[in-house]
Amino acid sequence: MAKNIKAKVKLQLHGGAATPAPPVGSMLGQHQVNLMDFCKKFNAATATRKGETVPVLITIYTDKSFDFVLKTPPVSELLRKKANIQSGAKNPGKESAGNIKWKDIEEIAKIKMPDLNAVDLEAAKKIVAGSARSMGLSVVD
Repeated sequence: MAKNIKAKVKLQLHGGAATPAPPVGSMLGQHQVNLMDFCKKFNAATATRKGETVPVLITIYTDKSFDFVLKTPPVSELLRKKANIQSGAKNPGKESAGNIKWKDIEEIAKIKMPDLNAVDLEAAKKIVAGSARSMGLSVVD
């Protein structure tokens, strides 16, 4: 028999560095989830992704057990790494934060493909290029 779902929680945590302090404690504590158990399992699953922001979808069941699914890093973080910048432009459209090549856009689209709502790679590249433009990055050949 399937377990009854109590809640679904989305968090963005640093890989291999989850602690019971907020935001983990405040988000999962209200559902009486064992915080140390989650932190140990999450840190073990993301040990190879240290220094990365890891989105995680946590499904909490009525018996206080949980499952979680790890997602790919956010597009903005991947773009910042590829373009070698600290942050996007303050006024995108008026000022530029830097340049990024279509080759890099395609690499990011391939990484993000499982999590994007895109039919093919071309649609995924357009989504990533739109995110780059909204950060103030110019897409060049």
